[in-house]
Amino acid sequence: MPVNEAVDDSGREVPEDVDASEALPVNELFHSLQGEGKLAGVPSTFVRTSGCNLRCWFCDSYHTSWEPTGAWRSLDDIVAAVEERPGDHVVLTGGEPTVHEASVDLLDRLSARGYHTTVETNGTVFRDAAIDLASLSPKLASSTPTEARPPAGGDATDGDDPDADLDVAGWADRHEDRRLDYDAMARYVEAYETQLKFVVTGPDDMPEVERVVERLRERTDATITDDDVLLMPEGTTREALASTRRVVADLALEHGYRYTPRIHVDVWNDAPGT
Repeated sequence: MPVNEAVDDSGREVPEDVDASEALPVNELFHSLQGEGKLAGVPSTFVRTSGCNLRCWFCDSYHTSWEPTGAWRSLDDIVAAVEERPGDHVVLTGGEPTVHEASVDLLDRLSARGYHTTVETNGTVFRDAAIDLASLSPKLASSTPTEARPPAGGDATDGDDPDADLDVAGWADRHEDRRLDYDAMARYVEAYETQLKFVVTGPDDMPEVERVVERLRERTDATITDDDVLLMPEGTTREALASTRRVVADLALEHGYRYTPRIHVDVWNDAPGT
């Protein structure tokens, strides 16, 4: 296979023996319940790619962003693994799956086999693909990492080797600069059925939520209803959700947006493969 350059900003380098046009770095592939959004509760097969162009401090998939892990798998292998599992819903998630061009081919192959496809994306990279539901999760200012707010999956300062410490300071600027791309999000809204799923840490997030929704409505002729806007409590464990769930539910009632649970966290806590 040809030598390929690393996928830009994904955090995953492409090995010399891998053709990145025919493979994806897969962190997990599993069957579970869709835990979030309009399809919450639907049995689905998840293909979680590794690598992301952002670095949210609260990332619930730490080993796809801050410390990306997983093996490169051919698209043929991924499709075969999906077909081994029950149901007809597939969720392509990450990390950020759209940083990988091969995601388009995978989605097209799955759609041709009759699968309903959901893509969970931060909305910064638009892809023209067979997408049944574009689940956009615009990142708010409260997602930006800082030295005082290091990533939830690790500690920015611990460790005997300074070179092994996470580049929180460097990523803070890059994350803040890239976290919102209104042109890309508007293209998703115009091309696909879309939900806007905001991770909310508290009431202070709401002015920006409303600002993002309003700016998107100004950018597109497509209709974005309040029913398309979902507020999701931040928290990757039952304990964390217990402190944010009620607050965010009350905010959804106050602003007329939808509340979305995190079923997988409520049922399985933070276990992998859920």
